[in-house]
Amino acid sequence: MSFAHRGGEWADRVAADRAVAYRLHLDAERGRWYVDASWQRSAVRLLPLEAARGGGVVAVDTNADHLAAWRLDVHGNPVGAPERFDYDLSGTAQHRDAQVRHALTRLLHYTRRTGAKAIAVEDLDFADSKTREKHGRNRRFRQVISGIPTSRLKARLVSMAAECGIAVVAVDPAYTSVWGVKYWQKPTSTPTRKTTRHEAASLVIGRRALGHGARRRTAPPPHHRSDGAGHRTVQAERCVPGREGTRPTRKAARMRSVHPPGV
Repeated sequence: MSFAHRGGEWADRVAADRAVAYRLHLDAERGRWYVDASWQRSAVRLLPLEAARGGGVVAVDTNADHLAAWRLDVHGNPVGAPERFDYDLSGTAQHRDAQVRHALTRLLHYTRRTGAKAIAVEDLDFADSKTREKHGRNRRFRQVISGIPTSRLKARLVSMAAECGIAVVAVDPAYTSVWGVKYWQKPTSTPTRKTTRHEAASLVIGRRALGHGARRRTAPPPHHRSDGAGHRTVQAERCVPGREGTRPTRKAARMRSVHPPGV
């Protein structure tokens, strides 16, 4: 079944298991049946940011052939195992649209099951500079993703999420893969399963949505504050510049604490 007008909106509503009323009409002269579909649009609720992320988030990293998703608690820690939602962006525009819709539907169902109230995504700006930074030499994916109207994809995600009562939080996409690999890929891997760089990137996306930095807190504070106890690992406050940057080496840290004679 398809509809000539607002077909995409109808498909999104059906995918979200929302009510649709159908009216059947018979044209006796032509011997044809016609179907009219109608529904009431749900108003998009604007939740305060703190309320949206109060139950943690499901963080999503968008890739050439799948969505990498991971549930994070309010403290920015991963919960359970990551999820993968595959799609195929080859073929006609109608096929790509259906594939994206199906992937988003599975993502929303997963978010419902986890109990999270929000989905964290990268700010969906598919300008060439953004995609080149993230996807590098993957020219095919950059061409395909650049061909998807940004406003339409944003509207689809927000619309489908609104039907499910789920908020969408968009964050800065810069260096999510870099920090994910550096701080999260190895610690979240196990002897039987290695965390992918995309799954690790989703953790950085989720932590940014929750107001945390990308860096992990790797150990409790030492028994005293002296440098003799080793590097302090307390997580930096949100206002600290460069809190997602690379930590200085031990030698650099010692050199910074040395003062010239007489000072």
